[in-house]
Amino acid sequence: MASSLTKDSPSSGEKTFFGHPRGLATLFMTEMWERFSYYGMRALLPLYLIAPGGLDMDAGTATAIYSVYLSLVYLLAMPGGWFGDRVWGPRKTVAIAGGVIMLGHLTLALPSEGTFFAGLGLVAIGSGLLKSNISTMVGHLYDGPEDPRRDGGFTIFYMGINMGAFAAPLVIGTVGENVNWHLGFALAALGMGLGVMQFLIGTRHLNERSLVVPKPLSKDERAATLRKSMIWLGVAAVFYIGTVVTGVYTLNWLLVPITIAGLVIPVMVLTRIKRDKELSAAEQSKMTGYIWFFVAAAIFWMIYDQGGSTLSIFAESSAENSVFGWDFPVSWYQSVNPVLIMALAPVFATFWLALNRRGKEPSTIVKFSSGLVLVGASFFVFLMPLTIAGDGHKAAAMWLVAIYFIQTVAELTLSPVGLSVTTKMAPEKYASQMMGVWFLAVTAGDCTTGLLSLAGVGLNGTGVVALEATLAVAAGIAIFMYRGKVKQLMGDVR
Repeated sequence: MASSLTKDSPSSGEKTFFGHPRGLATLFMTEMWERFSYYGMRALLPLYLIAPGGLDMDAGTATAIYSVYLSLVYLLAMPGGWFGDRVWGPRKTVAIAGGVIMLGHLTLALPSEGTFFAGLGLVAIGSGLLKSNISTMVGHLYDGPEDPRRDGGFTIFYMGINMGAFAAPLVIGTVGENVNWHLGFALAALGMGLGVMQFLIGTRHLNERSLVVPKPLSKDERAATLRKSMIWLGVAAVFYIGTVVTGVYTLNWLLVPITIAGLVIPVMVLTRIKRDKELSAAEQSKMTGYIWFFVAAAIFWMIYDQGGSTLSIFAESSAENSVFGWDFPVSWYQSVNPVLIMALAPVFATFWLALNRRGKEPSTIVKFSSGLVLVGASFFVFLMPLTIAGDGHKAAAMWLVAIYFIQTVAELTLSPVGLSVTTKMAPEKYASQMMGVWFLAVTAGDCTTGLLSLAGVGLNGTGVVALEATLAVAAGIAIFMYRGKVKQLMGDVR
């Protein structure tokens, strides 16, 4: 394999990474280690929150915290991209982000409830800064959108994501559950530290464009931005200090405003774009069509992301977590999705290509609606282990594996299509911002889950699970039934 990694390019004599620019290896490893730290911590998070040796919270509060944390990561991707475009440039932003993430994991490793939530905040901020900018740098490695290696490069890059996500629960989850929770969080910090080190060493292989700040703030803009930020920070500090001093502060004073913001901000952003008078009639029409996809995606992610909270908490209390008599940590369930992604993604790519050659590839709308129906079906399957547990028995591990399998197929059907349709339907004026808008669908879905949990809705009850499943299936059927109208709104996008 070493010879493949360092193979000389026949055209330039420069070393390549599987035929791609050498800088792809640097970004591949950075993303792999960042995902290793992120998914390892994420696999431990809900289990630590409910564990008697952890924070010993109830399942509803744990689910709310988990959901709010995920929503923050995706919500902060937009300002993260803004920092890369206007303040630091992508390369500097990613380096700083890696340091913030590592500091966050180290803070989580400290045995204190106060430092725990501070650590979560730091990891969310760092992930938001890194998420948008590292993908931008992958694009910089190629000679524009028409470079034939570009799609392959992103495929290799996303393999790094899933390799890190697969290994993390097996390593960090095992140590956290079986040895010490805080040692598990410390391992996540070590993983991010390795990622930052190799990133700094390998920056010489990156394109010089990653050092450039595309649209730097003017002196006046910088001063105004700093002033507004300090005002909002001061208001928040005064408010929360006031709640603590008066003795009325509870965790909900933090969680509820974030969940509401996670629902309101996506609506505000879409409304602002939709009302922009500078958009052409065709762009306005596409944005109206895109709202259909956005709402449906929010429903999808609301269910899908419960794989790490509702399903994990259920597994901890009500599943027989063993195979052929061999017990395994609950966090290992979080490795099922990434390993299935790595196995099935090439199959799906080949399948769509084969159908396309025959002129039978499903349209974007059909793929999207299928993903929604499938994620709904996964929660209908969830009703079976819930019923078994309700009768006082432990549900077999394969029930949960089946749910994750269906959700992975749903993800491969919907998520790539969502990313693609976002770029295709984006108004020219908002081309660079629309990927952040897509991430806001994840924010909205997770905040819905968080708000339901905070309201005392038991998300592992059969009635609620059945309702969520029905909602997803109904949304998928609605998009399919109105596909003619949506297709008309999409204009020339197919």
